[in-house]
This record gives sequence, C-alpha cells and structure tokens, in this order.
Amino acid sequence: MMLLSRRSLLAIAAVVDIALHARPAPVAAKLLAGRLGLPPRHLETLLQALVHAGILKGVRGPRGGYELARERRRITAADIARAAMEDASQDLGPPPQSALVDAVVAPEVAAASAAFLKVLAGVNVEELCARALADQIGTRPEQDHFTI
Repeated sequence: MMLLSRRSLLAIAAVVDIALHARPAPVAAKLLAGRLGLPPRHLETLLQALVHAGILKGVRGPRGGYELARERRRITAADIARAAMEDASQDLGPPPQSALVDAVVAPEVAAASAAFLKVLAGVNVEELCARALADQIGTRPEQDHFTI
C-alpha cells in the first residue's frame, strides 16, 4: 500500500528531475512531463505549487522553465510532499463533522502522517540525485528540442 499520494510522488520525482537537468538552463515543463511519461501541461499546477512553496523557481522567456530555488541538500522529500498536499487539500472541501473522526480517527491518522513525514524529512534531494546517478537514471544527454 502506497501512503504517499500520486501528486506527492510526482512532485518529488519532478524536483529530482529538475535537480538533475537544470544546468546550464532551466527545465521546460514540456520536457519534464515527457521524461515522466505525462501529457504536456499536466504538471503546471503542481509546479506552480512548488514555486509558491519556495522549492522551485520559475524562469520566464523562450529558454525558461524551472530550477531549484534552494540547494539540493536543503530540500527534503517532506518539504516537497507537504507543498503538494497543501495545494491539493484545498480541493477537498470542508472536513467531516463527526465525533468519531475528531476523537478517534483523526488523531491516529495525524500521528501516522507525522511519523511518515519525519522519515521523508530525513531524505533530501541531494541524496535522491546521488542515487539516480549511481543507478544511471536520468543521466542520458538531452537532445535539442526546438519549438517554432
């Protein structure tokens, strides 16, 4: 069973991909979506949430895209997951009004979530990039893409 939402998983993968490919130029959302096997524009709201959280920086212009807003070692998987979850939680509507939820379920889920995020806080983007490079994932040179 996967405890991390698909959105959070994609957010972490997107940030690691950007960390691996953002030099010398920012990573275009279209190229990022292609490497992640997603349709173009699928990641835009997620990437904007990561910009708003201070994890990514958006660069405008013809050679624009996304790059890290902080050093790799200063961005944890928990930071990324929180940013992705915070943005998605706005679409959930009001919480249920239930004594069972408030007194029994919510405290247990909150404790489990805190433990899960504590583990993710121990993993930073630098470590994930090192693992990707060691496994030779995401290390192929990019071909030039021209858009007219």
